[in-house]
Amino acid sequence: MDGASTTFYTKPTLTAERKEFYGRLAARSAAPLWEVLGAIIPPEPRPEAIPFLWHYDDLRPLLMEAGDLLTEKEAERRVLILENPGLPGKSRVTGSLYIGLQLILPGEVARCHRHATSALRFVLEGEGAYTAVEGERTMMHPGDFILTPSWTFHDHGNPGERPVVWLDGLDIPIVNLFDTSFAEHYPGEVQPNSIAYGDSLARYGANMLPVDFVPTRPSSPIFNYPYARSREALELLKRNSAPHPSHGVKMRFVNPATGGHTMPTIGAFMQLLPAGFEGAVYRQTDAAIFVAMEGEGRTRIGDQTYDWRPRDIFVAPSWSPVSHQAHKDAVLFSLSDRPAQQALGLWREQVPVK
Repeated sequence: MDGASTTFYTKPTLTAERKEFYGRLAARSAAPLWEVLGAIIPPEPRPEAIPFLWHYDDLRPLLMEAGDLLTEKEAERRVLILENPGLPGKSRVTGSLYIGLQLILPGEVARCHRHATSALRFVLEGEGAYTAVEGERTMMHPGDFILTPSWTFHDHGNPGERPVVWLDGLDIPIVNLFDTSFAEHYPGEVQPNSIAYGDSLARYGANMLPVDFVPTRPSSPIFNYPYARSREALELLKRNSAPHPSHGVKMRFVNPATGGHTMPTIGAFMQLLPAGFEGAVYRQTDAAIFVAMEGEGRTRIGDQTYDWRPRDIFVAPSWSPVSHQAHKDAVLFSLSDRPAQQALGLWREQVPVK
């Protein structure tokens, strides 16, 4: 990729005769490739999404105000979409992914439904709420990474005493690209709690699988990856090995049945940046959404620098030069469409960039 020309193709000169010819083509719903070739097959990614950071402390009062303005039943899901300024009106944070902040107040239930889109939850604030997926409930704690695989019934409830907020990440743009979106409600407001608490983690999250286990879907059979476990692993690895020059100590959440990503369209990662870390610049084709879980730091994306603190959210578009710094030990959660890119043979990486 180094040294690639910035111009893949130069359009021919537009003459009066050619312009008239193009008009006749347009009248028949046709067009000349040579006029658009450089735009539709660029020499390197040209994302419409731009780098951006949302400070959680700025958004939280607005989210709580939404809680006063309408009930969870009116809203179906009380969510503030985080929309990339480069993609106005499209409900996207990158070209392929959607994210939002969801609020559930004490005593509320977000009714049970399912959809073709896959979803993940990353808990930002509060305890006492639960997510239920296909008959099993899991309690939500800050830092927990929770899956809602495609076409699985799910509902949320908060029998606790505090508001709970989490980040939603969905592959809505990918599903809609293929015109394959379906959704429906469960017959009741909530699904029966038919599976014992912690069952999936016990069956699939202890480096073992049931002897007769046969995967029935491409996503992970685990649907809650507790932060306590993830954080402990990162801390041990920080002590036992040198950090990666660009990523610090970075791990990928996995499907224990395959060793692959937890879902086929959205990948999730967690990394620890040791205090004083100054990462080398890198580039990747998967646009990434980062959530600061712990610590404080600074990230440079292209020619812009963003200072972040806990629960802030920022996005790095495809193929943007990225580098991280940590003022003290910091933990970043991130998500991207890397699994889809890798499955299609499209993903590229450049680490480090000088």
